[in-house]
Order: sequence, then structure tokens, then C-alpha cells
Amino acid sequence: MFSRDIGIDLGTANVLIHVKGKGIVLNEPSVVAMDRNTGRVLEVGNAARRMVGRTPGNIEAIRPLKDGVIADFDVTEAMLKYFIEKINVRGFLSKPRILVCCPTNITKVEQKAIKEAAEKSGGKKIYLEEEPKVAAIGAGMDIFQPSGNMVLDIGGGTTDIAVLSMGDIVTASSIKMAGDKFDHDIMQYIKRKYKLLIGDRTSEDIKINVATVFPGARNEEMDIRGRDLVSGLPRTITIKSAEINDALRESVYLVVQAAKSVLERTPPELSADIIDRGAILTGGGALLNGLDQLLSEELRVPVIIAEEPMHCVARGTGIMLEHIDKLPKTRV
Repeated sequence: MFSRDIGIDLGTANVLIHVKGKGIVLNEPSVVAMDRNTGRVLEVGNAARRMVGRTPGNIEAIRPLKDGVIADFDVTEAMLKYFIEKINVRGFLSKPRILVCCPTNITKVEQKAIKEAAEKSGGKKIYLEEEPKVAAIGAGMDIFQPSGNMVLDIGGGTTDIAVLSMGDIVTASSIKMAGDKFDHDIMQYIKRKYKLLIGDRTSEDIKINVATVFPGARNEEMDIRGRDLVSGLPRTITIKSAEINDALRESVYLVVQAAKSVLERTPPELSADIIDRGAILTGGGALLNGLDQLLSEELRVPVIIAEEPMHCVARGTGIMLEHIDKLPKTRV
């Protein structure tokens, strides 16, 4: 039996794997639970995420990727190995070719770390591609024509913004401001205003169910529980959408500024195309309520949320796997 080619969206928050001919077969959190004393991997993915903030002292739930790049090499390797074994794509005698996506402005050293982790986890040939390019393909854009396409890929650790034409990136920017930072902002706001300590899971729930970044776009409220910083006892408070808009304003405007700077560096002919075609939002951050309206108002171009934005990069790797022989094998 021959092995299949696979595409990996190696995200800070989630890992998605696309197998050639099968589609997206795996979508799990980038979390590994380890025993501190022995260094043994206990759980990976969904099972490990359920342990975040709920483990005894000797068990640690680690997120081995930070800001879109590998922060802990050994743990990343163990996680990838687990996922690749789980989807069972290895052949009897052959190893799969792997296409991995990475942020646009990472260094050669960071590229080398991603390549080595993929090789050690069971890949034969490793190809690296830039995330916004793959996201644009996955969102259904025809980036191989001589016309401008703009994509904003907002993940867990990084926001990648790019203008593409003729199959390549013309101008791009990558900032370490994305879903994780939004969660952190919500956590800090509640700690500062209500003297209440909440965990990562709760702040993410608030972001999904209550948050908005466009005034008046949403009017929800939610009861949340945490630990009172004054008494040390559990306490429940009610949070409203307008408050979360205030909490996220600063970080979201950094994303807006990055998008503006990419447009400012874009050749005028391509800018004209973007006014007609609009920009596409991909990644989990695209689901943040009101973000498309805010960007559209600030950039003065139509902003459209891609269909299933979280799957765009993985879908894009699937399309690129069809033409993997034409891709340059990354020399790092």
C-alpha cells in the first residue's frame, strides 16, 4: 500500500490535516498534556484541551506553538507524530509527502524547525507554503490571474494579511495579534473591572457567544463564573456585548492598521481590483462578531467572510496537493 500526500495547517490554536483524496480528516486543538515528572505524553488534542486549567500539579497541558511558530520543538514533534499515526496515512514501505503552512514573515530558523518537526514525525518530503496564499486558494480565490486579491487570515497566534496576484504574494504583513490575544484582553478586562479571575476556556466562550467589535452589531449577555480576587471565593457576574467591544478595541485596531499598511504598499492597479472584488476574511478570528463590518468601514473596501473560514487553509493545502509535483521543495 502506498502512502498518501497530506496537508497540515499547523495552527497555534488548532491543527487541521487534509489527506489527498479524502478531504479534512482531523481538526483538533494544538494542546499536549504531559507528566512533568517523567516527560511522558498523556493526551493530545481534544482530550488534552479538556484538561487545560483543570490538572493536578504533576500534569501540564502545553500549547507547543506560540504566535504561529514552534515554541517547544519536542512537544510539537510528539503532537504531529500522534496526529499522523491517528489518521493512518503511512504506507507499508513509503512515507507521506507533507505540505505545511506557516506565517509569512517567519525566519529561516523557524522554517527549519517546522520542516524538521514534520520530517521527524514521519514525512518523506516536506513542502512549506505561506498561510495567506493557501488560505486564499482554500477560500475559492483565483490567485493565478493578473488581478489583485486580498486575504486576511486571522488565526490563534498570528494575523496574516496579503495581496496576491499571478499566484504569488505582492505585499504582506504578519502580526502577532489574533484570537489568543483577544482571549487575553477579555480575561484582563474582567480581572481589572470586576476583580474576578477567569480561565482561558471562559474567556474564549465569552469571545464566541457575547463579543462584538462593531458598536451595536450584537447585544447579548452571559453569566460567567470565576474566583473573586478579594475574597478568594467563587462568584458569578453578567457580561454584556458592549463591554467586550471596549475590551477588544485596542487589539482589533492593530489588525486594522496592519491591513491599512498592506493596502498602502499595494500597486494602484491591484488596489483598484480589490475595490471591485473586496477582501476575504479567513481563519477562526473571521468569526469574531462585527469584524467584517469594522474592516469594511475602515478600509473602504467590501469585506467578505469566507465559507467555513476555519477550514480555508486546510482546504487550500488539499488543492495544492493536487499539484504538489509543481511546487518547489523548500530548501531551508
